[in-house]
Amino acid sequence: MGIGQGRSDGNTPVLEWQGDTPVAVAFGDPYFTRADGPAETRHVFLGGNDLPARLRAGFHVAELGFGTGLDAVVLDAAWQGPGRIRMTSFEAFPMARDDMARALTAHPGPAAEALLAAWPAPRIALPHMDLEVVFGDARESLPAWEGTADAWFLDGFAPARNPEMWGLDLMRAVADRTAPAGTFATYTAAGHVRRALAEAGFAVERVAGYGRKRHMTRGRLT
Repeated sequence: MGIGQGRSDGNTPVLEWQGDTPVAVAFGDPYFTRADGPAETRHVFLGGNDLPARLRAGFHVAELGFGTGLDAVVLDAAWQGPGRIRMTSFEAFPMARDDMARALTAHPGPAAEALLAAWPAPRIALPHMDLEVVFGDARESLPAWEGTADAWFLDGFAPARNPEMWGLDLMRAVADRTAPAGTFATYTAAGHVRRALAEAGFAVERVAGYGRKRHMTRGRLT
């Protein structure tokens, strides 16, 4: 099957729960902050990419790490049209539907309902956005992807716990599939991640993070 055409490969993550916040046992890292997951997404990924101001019909966001789908739900709500936007997310460990439903319990709405009704289909129509989820290791699937993103959400688990998601080769693949003057944002401010993104061709900026995280990183393709 082509990229994005297959279903989940069965690598469902083992989770622990802090209330309704899932924690990936393999990485010892929560999928989003317990304080306010949507607010974190709006600050880091939308604000870090100057969204929703840049959104327009056909605007394409790509993401490393689909997780609970919260970023997609928040992004869909940020665009009311006219027209539709697009999102492509790369996910190696697709969450079971029941776990996703529990994680999104506190964040209900039409986008969450549409996502859960179709999951784990590789293509899902949300109210304002066409979503594609590419299942498998991004180190293999991203270089094979033929798309181009206007903005990136780099939302893998913490670099210290999941270093494979933040290596130079993958950051170069991100840059290669970024539109001219396209952007990225990530919650991490780890020095080696910023250096990898700079070497890949982004002008990198460390800015104020969300909540307890003092800093995050954003950038624009040069």
